[in-house]
Amino acid sequence: MDHNVRRPITAGLRLRGVDVLTAFEDGSERLQDPELLDRAGDIGRILYSEDTDLLAEATRRQREAIEFVGVVYAHQSLRVRVCIDDLELIAKAAEMEDLRGQVIYLPVR
Repeated sequence: MDHNVRRPITAGLRLRGVDVLTAFEDGSERLQDPELLDRAGDIGRILYSEDTDLLAEATRRQREAIEFVGVVYAHQSLRVRVCIDDLELIAKAAEMEDLRGQVIYLPVR
């Protein structure tokens, strides 16, 4: 989880048994977006963000064919429940390799 993610999303996912690591817990909350995206890759995690700057970084990497782990993005106005439902689905159904280099926009439905 990027450091800008709303806390109820993290809590809701954990209640549903989803393995979540926040930037704060990892000690990477002060990293700039490129370094945070690299850190997620280093530890083998998809990165969820509600930050348009991080979305821009992922999009830049796609355009320039720079490898990165997948990014899941939602606008901050999206309801918490929708975020939790969609993130749980992604976490339980998707394979890491399927998301590599991808930007998934919520809602997925």
